Amino acid sequence: MRPRPAPVAPGQESVWDYPRPAIAEPSGRHVRIEHRGVVVADTSAAIRTLETSHPPTWYLPPAALTPGLLRPSSRRSFCEWKGEAVYWHLHVGDAVLRDVAWSYPDPTRDFAILRDHVAFYVAPLDHCSVDGEQVTPQPGGFYGGWITSDLAGPFKGVPGSMGW
Repeated sequence: MRPRPAPVAPGQESVWDYPRPAIAEPSGRHVRIEHRGVVVADTSAAIRTLETSHPPTWYLPPAALTPGLLRPSSRRSFCEWKGEAVYWHLHVGDAVLRDVAWSYPDPTRDFAILRDHVAFYVAPLDHCSVDGEQVTPQPGGFYGGWITSDLAGPFKGVPGSMGW
């Protein structure tokens, strides 16, 4: 059952207008991640993926990441559109956030722009922002979308959204 899209306020975009299958597009918005007072990533050259009912997932270029903080995980997953993802643990001081980030070292042709870019789950991190606005994680814990005030939902991941 498809839910009823929320009204779109001025300056907002509806996630229900995003395409399916998903797409990836460059963005000049400022994306920043901090944890325990350490800048993990900072860029105005992110790629965002857009898919119907999902808030964007932000993929950050390797140059945006503070060197030495990410370590490879053995976890893998598969996306029907992007291909096989590899995961990363974040090490900040004595804190280790396991499988908090993922990337596509060999994405499908349609998502080649994501090669070696890294996405992060919001919930475990202290601060993730887009253009200075603290973001909210996509509900449900499985998806990696970032919710900002310029988005209208409802968002995939809420209870009852499995069939969307």
